Amino acid sequence: MRVLVKGAGVAGLTAAFELVIRGAVVTVAETRHSLGGNASWFAGGMLAPWCERESAEQPVLELGRDAADWWDAATPGQVTRAGTLVVAAPRDAGELDRFASRTSGHRRVDEEEIARLEPDLAGRFRRGLLFLGEAHLDPRQTMAALHKKLTAMGVDFHFSADAQDVSGFDRQIDCTGMAAVDDRLRGVRGEMLILRTPDISLSRPVRLLHPRFPLYIVPRTGHRFMVGATMIESQSSDPVTVRSMIELLSAACALHPAFGEAAIIETGASVRPAFPDNLPRVDAHESTIAINGLYRHGFLLSPAMARRAAELVFDHDKPAEPADEAYGKRRSA
Repeated sequence: MRVLVKGAGVAGLTAAFELVIRGAVVTVAETRHSLGGNASWFAGGMLAPWCERESAEQPVLELGRDAADWWDAATPGQVTRAGTLVVAAPRDAGELDRFASRTSGHRRVDEEEIARLEPDLAGRFRRGLLFLGEAHLDPRQTMAALHKKLTAMGVDFHFSADAQDVSGFDRQIDCTGMAAVDDRLRGVRGEMLILRTPDISLSRPVRLLHPRFPLYIVPRTGHRFMVGATMIESQSSDPVTVRSMIELLSAACALHPAFGEAAIIETGASVRPAFPDNLPRVDAHESTIAINGLYRHGFLLSPAMARRAAELVFDHDKPAEPADEAYGKRRSA
């Protein structure tokens, strides 16, 4: 089975992996000149299905709960399993209760335990939620590790390639995101910052709840922190706006004032493809299978979507069922 994967973002890389471990001969074509620069490159890398369930449909939890295990197996050493800490200022305690009521997989922690979990947050927050089963990774390091592994497994990568000629392939997997021809898609713009400061140390992603501008901060190596992210209904890929920069920095300083002295080493904006219900789909039409609509859940949901696409490639007798129909059945059950 010879399969062409179009796109080397997180969807394309995970699809290539699921295909090659099933015995396919895989070629990946990417229009960019190298790995990175797409929406996956600016992701937070949080494998947080229970936290995401607070604002997402139940399938996000069901499909994402095994993501950390998948990434651990595919890219050993890239996943950090330290959970997620959710906090709120005392005046926003109602936001914490609301968050807790809309999801599961957490336990409440008090001021003393918050100080044990994150010493640099000692005395700053009285209550929080700990989602111990969650994890995180560095998207850029992880994508590079997966790319290296796929190359060693015999996957052929072609960068700066439009892949218009699909002759010689039995099937193709379209993982081109916003570049795909699909009028159901809309763009959701996300903006992020990367800060560097040796004055703060965090062991896990921390989400700060705020009625106007909730924030997450994900620790990286080298005293770096990814701060994100906005969600704007827009297909603009322009640089980060002044308003977003102010809001992100203000929220970061609300988590800890020392972020006010941090160096801003990178800003970024990307457009994430989303369907109207914000759930991904695996669609099949003749010899083409499309994975799209990962929205803000790229690293969380791409393993499940890649498995489904690979199953469709190798199971010719199985009808091609769009992922949203499967979701509907699961919800009604």
